[in-house]
Amino acid sequence: MSLPTNVVSIHPYFKVHAGQLDAFKALMRAFVEKTKPEAGNLYYEFTVNGDEVFCREGYIGAEGALAHLTNVGELVAEALKISTLLRLELHGPADELEKMKGPMAALNPAMFALECAARR
Repeated sequence: MSLPTNVVSIHPYFKVHAGQLDAFKALMRAFVEKTKPEAGNLYYEFTVNGDEVFCREGYIGAEGALAHLTNVGELVAEALKISTLLRLELHGPADELEKMKGPMAALNPAMFALECAARR
C-alpha cells in the first residue's frame, strides 16, 4: 500500500511527572483504543524512554489530524495533568500544515514542511 501524498504527522513529546508513569501508560492504552476506529488515521504508537513519552502518529491530511485531536481532546487534557508537553511537532505538506495553524496555535507546535520524499 502506498501512502497518500497529503500525510500529516504529529509528534508530541511528554515528560511524565514523578510517580505518574503507570497512570500515563494507562492513558496511552486509552488513546490507542480511542484512535483505532478513526478513518483518517494511518498509524499511532507510543514509545517510552524513562519518564519521557513520544507519540508517533500519522493522518490523511489536516482533516484526519484535526478529527483525531477532537476525538482525543479529553484524554489530552488528562495527560497534561500528569505530564508536561516538552515539544510538539507537525510534519507534512505546507498546504496541509497551513490548515492546522489556527486550530493548533494554543499548543505552539513547530511546523516542518515537506520538501521531498520517496514513497512506495
